[in-house]
Amino acid sequence: MDEGKAGAPGPKPQWWSRPRRAQADRPDGAGEQPVPPGAQQYAGAEARPVAPPLPQDAPREAHPAHPAEQTPADPVAPPVTPAPGHDAAPAPLHAPDPYGTPPYGGPGPWAPAPPVQRPVTPAHGTHLPPAGVTPAHGTPFPAAAPPAGPQPGPWQYDPWAARPQGAPGSHPVEAPAKRARRGRLVAGAALVALAAGGIGGAIGAHLERDGGIGGNVTLPQASAEQASRAPGSIAGIAARALPGVVTIHVRGGEDQGTGTGFVLDKRGHILTNNHVVEPAGADGSISVTFNGGQTAKATVVGRDSGYDLAVIKVTGVSGLTPLPLGNSDSVQVGDSVVAIGAPFDLAGTVTTGIISAKERPITAGGEKRDGSDVSYVDALQTDAPINPGNSGGPLMDAQARVIGINSAIRSAGSEDGPGGGQGGSIGLGFAIPINQAKRVAEELINTGKATHPVIGVTLDMEFTGDGARVNTQGAKGPAVTPGGPGDKAGIEPRDVITKVDGVPVHSGQELIVKIRSHRPGDRLGLTVERGGRERTVQLTLGSADAG
Repeated sequence: MDEGKAGAPGPKPQWWSRPRRAQADRPDGAGEQPVPPGAQQYAGAEARPVAPPLPQDAPREAHPAHPAEQTPADPVAPPVTPAPGHDAAPAPLHAPDPYGTPPYGGPGPWAPAPPVQRPVTPAHGTHLPPAGVTPAHGTPFPAAAPPAGPQPGPWQYDPWAARPQGAPGSHPVEAPAKRARRGRLVAGAALVALAAGGIGGAIGAHLERDGGIGGNVTLPQASAEQASRAPGSIAGIAARALPGVVTIHVRGGEDQGTGTGFVLDKRGHILTNNHVVEPAGADGSISVTFNGGQTAKATVVGRDSGYDLAVIKVTGVSGLTPLPLGNSDSVQVGDSVVAIGAPFDLAGTVTTGIISAKERPITAGGEKRDGSDVSYVDALQTDAPINPGNSGGPLMDAQARVIGINSAIRSAGSEDGPGGGQGGSIGLGFAIPINQAKRVAEELINTGKATHPVIGVTLDMEFTGDGARVNTQGAKGPAVTPGGPGDKAGIEPRDVITKVDGVPVHSGQELIVKIRSHRPGDRLGLTVERGGRERTVQLTLGSADAG
């Protein structure tokens, strides 16, 4: 804009035009042809668009400057006189650009705008106009001395490009062959490291597994402990009981068997089951093996098939360890127990379990037609594993006291009830209560035979109703023994006994079991049903020798 600026009237020079000297001003004044409008003049190897020349009569003036902005201009270098015979180079269209930006396009406002240029910092020593001062049109600036070394063209500078080799801060560029050689070296080193690691791992695994190259294998192990176990633990009970437990081997004729027993006293009496020693008969042999391995011959002191108990005795043996006896009446269901025996001739086997039930009426034996071998036991039931060979062994409580004698099991293939036959344990074992066994053992030791409590009646074992019915006729006489305990209590044939001391009985076998769990002379209360009416009678148990 030219508002407010002083100037002579006439056409104003455009930004792409420049003043030209008249022909008369040229030193030689000849040889120059007028330049047609729109044509270009060439100076050297650089082509620049040239604006049409102004008429010679047009006034020439510089761009006026605002009075307040006029400052003394820098001295202008004198024009260079061309050599004789050569045309002078065309004058620049405008003042030299200190940033080296060349013009683009032809003259006129329709010329395309130049692209964005990256700024180039001028070399040190380049003379620049003072800040805020616009130099007069056509004022030339002294060219700056080019820096030493090869210079890039105006379009080759890129601050993000790699620096030329040898430039400050640049990194040396390796030749492709050298880079390939280095890559091969790195790859080879990596392969060597991998191979070394694999070999080292294999060697380490071998050493860890085999304990060294060519060495013996040594396994870790805890040191031996000398501390004793708590007396109430399974190990403590077994340690105290095993010295008093023996393994019994019986031979008689074609029969033989193995069982268990335990020492009753220091005189050599040993308690076991009747069915263990029965195969010996009158002229068989019985051998006893103690826990320490010592063996001795034994003889039968007395036995009773109704209780399935027997006492044998060894002689000439010292250092016997009798087992203490407990009280079976104090046992509660759920108490822990330990069974010791020689199942399948495996001496000193210890198993453990609990008391599953009390006063479980069982019968065992019955192989003889007359039933003389049937035993009736009001047993303790346990889930401690008991197998053939355990018969006659002790059932211990938590204080290592004998509370029962292992006698029978119920096996999976048994249909006739518990017995002493062959079979495996399914957790249903039965033991004679020690209170009953103690009384019988004392009688066998003292008299050689045991007594059975009786009520003096004969029972109908074929009766299928609930309770035990008195038979109408005895085997050798009347069903009710005259003058016996039953006769004195008023019991008559065909009466049905339903309870003993208030405990229901459901069969004749259960009634026998309940009676034999008592001593002769004990007083009982029986509930008797006759003609649909019940009544309770009291009686005192009689005694009968085992026949």
